[in-house]
Amino acid sequence: MLLQEPAQSPYDLRFNLFDIPIRVSWTFWIAAFVFGYSLSQKLDVSLGANSIGLLQTLLVWSACLFVSIVIHELGHSLAFRRYGIESSIVLYHFGGMAIPGRSRTTDHSFGGLTPQQNIWISLAGPLAQLGSGVLVVIAVKLAGYQLLVFDMMPWFLDVVPSFVEGNPIDSPGLFVLVTLYIFPSILWALLNLLPVMPLDGGQVMRSVVQLSGGNIIQALWVSVIVAGVVGFYGFTKGQTYFGILFLMLGWTNFQAIQQSNRMGY
Repeated sequence: MLLQEPAQSPYDLRFNLFDIPIRVSWTFWIAAFVFGYSLSQKLDVSLGANSIGLLQTLLVWSACLFVSIVIHELGHSLAFRRYGIESSIVLYHFGGMAIPGRSRTTDHSFGGLTPQQNIWISLAGPLAQLGSGVLVVIAVKLAGYQLLVFDMMPWFLDVVPSFVEGNPIDSPGLFVLVTLYIFPSILWALLNLLPVMPLDGGQVMRSVVQLSGGNIIQALWVSVIVAGVVGFYGFTKGQTYFGILFLMLGWTNFQAIQQSNRMGY
């Protein structure tokens, strides 16, 4: 399976937040550098002599990505807790996951959640992450600064003129920090809402299909089609890692269709 919990390692970072255990696999930091290199390099070049340095930019990116994904997974975990289910969080090379565990009551378990409850739990993560990014956007705009980060995003996010209006951020360090926090918190949260399983949007889509009387095969086909389109878009825009990720997701869902057909579903 493409998205599964990585093996534990003595190099993992462990801590608790709101009584929720969080484990950060060493592979998370490797992936953060790989996925963030292109964006960090663009910032380094664009700032020229004012750049804080490529390595420092990558470190800021990794820290911003860490905070953004922790907020995302906390959204899921707190939603689980709302329905009486404790969970733990793992950050790894494909992002993060909130893993449901024991029930705080005898009335709820992960398998016993209704489709409506699953929809709320699935939405809680990306909405928390998106909300944190929006708060930063509001704070920066209220301070009268421009947000050039939206020029680096797809067409549906770079068309609002007010984002790039205002005074430039004078501090290169603050500019890098704002840019590298908003980028994953807005863009990645929205991508996570795409109807591709096992992304959060895919889980929402699956629950909607279930509520509409459909079956898992229909949800898997939606995932395959959307993942293929998004992956192709990524390649055409030079986003190789982005394209590979969604093609892998599409292939995983296609394999699940074949397996389900063999089992007679």
